Amino acid sequence: MRPVRRCWRAALVWARARGAALGTTAERRRASGLSGELRGEPDKFGGVSVRLARGGALDRLDDAAFRSALRAAIHEWQSEGKIAVWLHIPILQSRFIAPAASLGFRFHHAESDSSTLTLWLGEGPSRLPAYATHQVGVAGAVFDESTRKILVVQDRNKMKNMWKFPGGLSEPGEDIGDTAVREVFEETGIKSEFRSLLSIRQQHSLPTAFGKSDMYIICRLQPHSFTINCCPQECLRCEWVDLVDLVRAGNTTPITSRVARLLLYGHREGFDKVDLTVEELPAASTGLLYKLYHRELPEKCAL
Repeated sequence: MRPVRRCWRAALVWARARGAALGTTAERRRASGLSGELRGEPDKFGGVSVRLARGGALDRLDDAAFRSALRAAIHEWQSEGKIAVWLHIPILQSRFIAPAASLGFRFHHAESDSSTLTLWLGEGPSRLPAYATHQVGVAGAVFDESTRKILVVQDRNKMKNMWKFPGGLSEPGEDIGDTAVREVFEETGIKSEFRSLLSIRQQHSLPTAFGKSDMYIICRLQPHSFTINCCPQECLRCEWVDLVDLVRAGNTTPITSRVARLLLYGHREGFDKVDLTVEELPAASTGLLYKLYHRELPEKCAL
């Protein structure tokens, strides 16, 4: 009986080894079928961007097979001279983050439904740009030149009820002036028109910006309506006040007081002394435009 047992044992070991080999072969076949899924799009900086898609071969892939496919793709990108890989992973495929991390990928940023990982393939330390270094806040100083009245608010749920200009965070793809007009209307019900930039504040390590830097821009707006409809969720009070009274008030933020003085000076001496106006110019990329904010040049400017 002993020789028979040894034969069974040998057969079992052989079967397990063959099964493992077949599994590895099947895994390689599945991984090789991902060449299109991981091909990616080259960018103008010498990198490649890969966006994983829902459905198809990826949904039937286990972590090990994905890692094998990604490793093979990395070798191919290196042979092509690519310097970086941007891997965009949908939230429902987050299980692929760990295999990618084991190959050296690191988080770059995340959106509501996806995360982006990067792998530097070039020489020396990574030269990839950081993400979300700043947030942009915009406020609107709505000033009625005919009455010298300016619109101010007090925020709800603040430690101190200080007078300030209505405003909020700029949305992706939104111009600064449009943010100011939108935020003023949402908080006070006042319709207005963008006229200029008055000030730009930069602050670092801001807790409300998740520890990032903050750009806070105040715009001069011209009112097109005057009846206040204060948003009770955001504002404790909304009022039109005399600009001189705002300059002299003690319960304002330092930046509100300074901008009020700028407005008073501009009202007396001409807003060309304080305004940064905007001009739209063509960008280097064909078909795109950008906005340039600056003091206006005199019509007859010496060359």
